[in-house]
Amino acid sequence: MSKKAVAPKESNRYLSSKESTLFKELLSLYEAKQLKKGLKTADQILKKHPEHGETLCMKGLVLVHMGRREEGVELVRKGIRMDLTSHIVWHVFGLIQKGEKKYEDALKSYTQALRFDKDNMNLLRDVAQLQTQLRVYDGLVETRHTLLRLRPTARQNWIALAVAYHLSGHLAEAKKVLAEYEKTLKNVPHYDVEHSETLLYHVRVLEELEQHSEALALLDVSAKDRTIVDKTAIMEIRARLLLKLKSDEAEHAWKVLVEHNPECYDYYKGYMLNQGLSLDENPAEALAILHEFSIQFPKANVPRRLSLSLASGEEFQTLAQAYLLSGLTKGIPSLFVDVKSLYTDTTKLKSLQDIAESIRKDTTPDPSVASSSVSTEPTTYLWVLYFLAQHYSYLSEYLKALELLELAIAHTPTLPELYTCKARTLKRAGDFFGASRAMEDARLLDGQDRFLNTKSAKYRMRAGFIDEASALLGLFTKKDAPSPGADLEEMQSLFYLLEEGDAHRRAGRLNLALKKYAAVQRVFDDYEDDQYDFHGYSLRKFTINIYLNVLNWEDHLRSHPSYIKAAIAASRIFVNVFDNPKIASGNIDGGATDAEKKAKKKAKKAQKEKEDAAKKAASATAPTSTNEDKGLDVPYKDDDPDGIKLLSSPELLELAAKLLQPLTTLAQSNIEVWIAIYDVAIRRDKHLQAAQALTHARTLDPEYPDLHVRVVHARHFVSTLPEPIPSPSGPVFIETIQKMLPEEVSPETFNSQYLQNHSTSGKAILATAQASCALGASLQEMEDLIFTVLRDEVQLDIKTALEISSFLKELKSSRLDELHQAFDVRFTVSTAFKTSDELTKLREWALTTKANDSKSSDNGVDAPVENEAELGKDA
Repeated sequence: MSKKAVAPKESNRYLSSKESTLFKELLSLYEAKQLKKGLKTADQILKKHPEHGETLCMKGLVLVHMGRREEGVELVRKGIRMDLTSHIVWHVFGLIQKGEKKYEDALKSYTQALRFDKDNMNLLRDVAQLQTQLRVYDGLVETRHTLLRLRPTARQNWIALAVAYHLSGHLAEAKKVLAEYEKTLKNVPHYDVEHSETLLYHVRVLEELEQHSEALALLDVSAKDRTIVDKTAIMEIRARLLLKLKSDEAEHAWKVLVEHNPECYDYYKGYMLNQGLSLDENPAEALAILHEFSIQFPKANVPRRLSLSLASGEEFQTLAQAYLLSGLTKGIPSLFVDVKSLYTDTTKLKSLQDIAESIRKDTTPDPSVASSSVSTEPTTYLWVLYFLAQHYSYLSEYLKALELLELAIAHTPTLPELYTCKARTLKRAGDFFGASRAMEDARLLDGQDRFLNTKSAKYRMRAGFIDEASALLGLFTKKDAPSPGADLEEMQSLFYLLEEGDAHRRAGRLNLALKKYAAVQRVFDDYEDDQYDFHGYSLRKFTINIYLNVLNWEDHLRSHPSYIKAAIAASRIFVNVFDNPKIASGNIDGGATDAEKKAKKKAKKAQKEKEDAAKKAASATAPTSTNEDKGLDVPYKDDDPDGIKLLSSPELLELAAKLLQPLTTLAQSNIEVWIAIYDVAIRRDKHLQAAQALTHARTLDPEYPDLHVRVVHARHFVSTLPEPIPSPSGPVFIETIQKMLPEEVSPETFNSQYLQNHSTSGKAILATAQASCALGASLQEMEDLIFTVLRDEVQLDIKTALEISSFLKELKSSRLDELHQAFDVRFTVSTAFKTSDELTKLREWALTTKANDSKSSDNGVDAPVENEAELGKDA
């Protein structure tokens, strides 16, 4: 009876002799990527056995490789239903899911396949890779044990098991596996790189186990036997181990490293540490050692630079004089960047400024003087002007910096660094149009320099010239690409995605801004997916130490500044649209006129024609192949090119929370992250998460202006709820708020107290106004509060001024023009607060070059006077 019950399943599993041979041929054809023949073979089997699950799955897999994904996936699902106990159908389904980046589902399918074929090597290797990708390390150890049991003669399996133990935190077990592995080796040749890497990994495991003596013994024996071939690694590890063992040989080992590379900071720090010296606590002793190294290595820069960090008083003055003069004489463009970290000490800052000014005075060309008082190169004067310009620009003394740059440009008008510094200074001062033009002047000095091209495009985006920036970038992108932006996105250019996203956000095109921020997230997803192939490759090639470093880097991937910036910017847009859905509808039509809409439609059509032509040209030149194979990986398809669906999504807050979630562990010291997390959590009614975000932000900076706004918002939020927040989150949330804003203090009083304590901070005044807005204050009250930033004692930078302007614009204040006029007087170099007519002229002027200006002057056409030099004179 039971045999009759399983008879249909068995008939679906087993094939006749002829079809069984064809099925083996099908597997071979698939492995050889002969997909068309494989498809015919599958059809032959299915004619006689139309419900054979394994053949259906293999046919589906072949179709997916041929680009017929939907049809193929459907066949695979059908094949699984026909034979649930076949390892082949589950293996195929796992391959499909892996191609769709559904790693958790793929691991489940592979695990299911292993139930029916426990010793399948291919399955076990794939499972191990998926477990590593998903960081399922305990399962990985078990899988690697099975692989080693099945193939104990394969060296890779021994190392893979040791790595699995290492990743799971069982270092002692990893040590045992490596020791057993090394016993199996015979007649290992000298200079075998794979064996060398394995021994270095063994030493690493011993060092992490703090078995330093054993690690040193292994290292010394291996170095003597020439089985470790990386000499630098031997010296570094040996010095580190001797330091930990407090050996008398450690000093010599670190000195050898310094002699090996006298420009490595870590070697000097290791030498000092071995001497028991701290650069902070024992500056005098450390300076004496660095002085000896400076004499021993007169061309080395590092000991002289470290000495500047440790020295003080007259000694610093003497060392800094020699250091700056040497750098300026050699013409080192990065000299200011090198010494900028010393500016945290105001005394050293003043000394460096006095030294540079003294060198400038001594090197100024003067025809009345027969010879200079200082024996220097003729270019020293140029580089000291460049240094001082960067110095004053950093100190926000923009007019002085621009004056020095004009002198330098008059001296040497062909040095691009002068124009890039001018652009940076103007950008900091708020003149984005002048900055864009200055950077374009730098680019024109060397049209083949990709760096200058990139910089010019970046500054044009900051000035709002997105199309012009795209045209510049197109000079270095693929000519057959649909657009320069598409090529840069394909090349994962983070700077481009962020800058264009910010440009669209400033222009109010939130949908397009979101598209760029989403593209940044996609780049990091790709980084994460790209590691998959290395789980097998690195073990095959025995590059174990680098592989472990890569895994650690991948674990902290989203701590990258670009991801943090994109995640925060995108979450703010999502929150704004959630609070005011009209923003989304306004972005969909963009408030455009009929003529603008018609022009946009025409441009879109032209772009589509261009893309179609590019695709046609690419297909015409592409090499033909009889074995068509489009791969298992699902290509990214953009069905929302304008970001309309993204902006109109019903799950805005969920999208924002997903972006911010990795940052809760990877960017814990970034207060802006916690502010963004609170904004999203409070709107999702995740009150515990909102309380945690406020608490963490408060530990970082209790007086942070944006945190003040959120505390007031949280208190107001609780007071306006129709019903209390249920337990357990409600009491915890209320208790957290009461710790920051006691119940007996009203939000209005708390807000005014904050203003009194920070009355000279422009950012704090803005925060107080924003908090008043959350409390429902009148427009006049908020306007009066905002205008207090114009007092002389208030510290106000251009960035805060722009934020204040945006806030007043959101309030639809009639006093916005009045504020802009006041800001225009205060920020003399800035063009951000000009009238619309002035801005129109400035846009036209910013898109011209010096050559065009001279032609215009010859034709009697006046260039706009709102350039940085004229602004400085008017001020």
